[in-house]
Amino acid sequence: MAEEKTLDDLFLDTLKDIYYAEKQIVKNLPKMAKAATSPELKAGFEQHAEETQGQIERLEQVFELIGKPARAKTCEAILGILEEGKEIMSDYKGTVALDAGLVASAQAVEHYEIARYGTLKTWAQQLGLTEAVALLDATLTQEIATDKKLSQVATTTANRKAA
Repeated sequence: MAEEKTLDDLFLDTLKDIYYAEKQIVKNLPKMAKAATSPELKAGFEQHAEETQGQIERLEQVFELIGKPARAKTCEAILGILEEGKEIMSDYKGTVALDAGLVASAQAVEHYEIARYGTLKTWAQQLGLTEAVALLDATLTQEIATDKKLSQVATTTANRKAA
């Protein structure tokens, strides 16, 4: 019979997943900033790279709170999303549509993160991990704000330029 798994196990597994994802994202953001043609988009990617470092540190605090080592678990979902972003950077390099594609790629990343952090926050509440809830909520709030900024860049400049 299979070993019984609990919400604690699922929480830890998902925490490892997003930890891996954030480490991959922080490696990719400088490449996206370099590829962006819009100064606003470039600055946004650079700022989010700094925020992502803080998000990684908060995840490490959550691992510490639950008494587990901060270990990553390969996240195939983020690898696929980031690969799509790389394809856009390659396929649309030097075109008017590049920034619109970068925004779309970045929003795919943000939506994945929003889903993960929302779930982790809810589970942390269920598990009575009050300090973890606050840490996860801080990151969730940042991810939602980043998504809104990306939408603004898309609608005010990137999409218009691409059209």
